[in-house]
Amino acid sequence: MAVGNPKPQTIATRKYEKKAGWVSKSYKLKKEVVEAFAKACEKEGVSQAGQLTKMMKEFIEQSKASE
Repeated sequence: MAVGNPKPQTIATRKYEKKAGWVSKSYKLKKEVVEAFAKACEKEGVSQAGQLTKMMKEFIEQSKASE
């Protein structure tokens, strides 16, 4: 699981994330794009994760439709 001596809350969080199917991804993106996206999300009152999820799902459906 975790390296070192994780606190009980950390262990519980990791266990929940695994059970619920959450994963952490890391991407390298241009700073200007990331900052503009953060501003746009704040302006629209949406979370960045929520908006990324929405766009990913739309892209997946679009991809399926073009098969």
